[in-house]
Amino acid sequence: MQSNLIGRRSFLQCSAAGVYALSCPGSSFAKTDTDSLLRFGVIADVHKDLVYDADERLRVFIDEMTRQKVDFILQLGDFCIPSPANRGFLEIWNSFVGPRYHVLGNHDTDIGQSGRQQRYEREETVEYWGMESRYYSFDVKGIHAVVLDGNDQGPKEEPWNRWVADDQLAWLEKDLDQTDRPTIVFVHQSPERPNKGGLENGAVVRQIMENANQKARRRKVIACFTGHHHRDYMRRIQGILYSQINSASYFWIGKKYEVVRYGPEVDKAYPSAKRTVPYKDSLFAIVTIDLSHSFLAIEGRKSEFVGPSPWEMGATSQELDAPTLVPKISNWKTPV
Repeated sequence: MQSNLIGRRSFLQCSAAGVYALSCPGSSFAKTDTDSLLRFGVIADVHKDLVYDADERLRVFIDEMTRQKVDFILQLGDFCIPSPANRGFLEIWNSFVGPRYHVLGNHDTDIGQSGRQQRYEREETVEYWGMESRYYSFDVKGIHAVVLDGNDQGPKEEPWNRWVADDQLAWLEKDLDQTDRPTIVFVHQSPERPNKGGLENGAVVRQIMENANQKARRRKVIACFTGHHHRDYMRRIQGILYSQINSASYFWIGKKYEVVRYGPEVDKAYPSAKRTVPYKDSLFAIVTIDLSHSFLAIEGRKSEFVGPSPWEMGATSQELDAPTLVPKISNWKTPV
């Protein structure tokens, strides 16, 4: 199966066609002059229950998406647990006047900050967020969108599930068969990283999408967007784009490189923060799909690490894959 990490030279570069590089964290997104494009805002892994300034990170996203008048917004999971304490955070999300979509993440049913014991059922989070179902699909501006739940129970016990069960796979196959529209797929854990924390049966999910393209004799499924991995890259496998949307908040670096970054008060209230490398600014993106000109573009945001970077702390590029561990969501533009 063909797979490659796409470098910027392999893409059409961000240009006067409507996508511009952000020169600094505070730069605004470019505006488009046509209503024929699908434009949506996407944010991933805000981690309300681990991040002390999660509310502000989400508010920046909502304010920008409101200003940009995007067609819809979507969060890619690891958003918040269904606790009464998170009502204010959820109200920020719901303040966006327009369609809002959720993807379930593996941490959205955690208890407390340990994350090792599941207290909530997925159905509780679904109800709390206002979702109709764990997995579903919708149509917008000529595009079919599919949302999957990658947290089904797999064949072996895991601290967090990374699986799409047979009933959901059957639903996916049927859903793709019933649409004639170009399709984008959203799921928290990437189907192209089965051995690196992604969907353990990701190859099966990819095969269903590839089969749909073969049956249609065209590229019906054009892209799959994921969060979970807190990295920044795009890959193309058998013609389908796999876009990893970086966390809005941080990269988890673990106990080996822990350091207090926000002072004793934050450290006491959020003890896991010392094991992260936070991003100074909230990261998110606007995705543009132009069917008439056959391109997909991602317009992201740049930031910087709070405190020492992983490399300043002694981590090696090989250990942590330096090219994808960056405090930004890159700009991309590519044919579809």
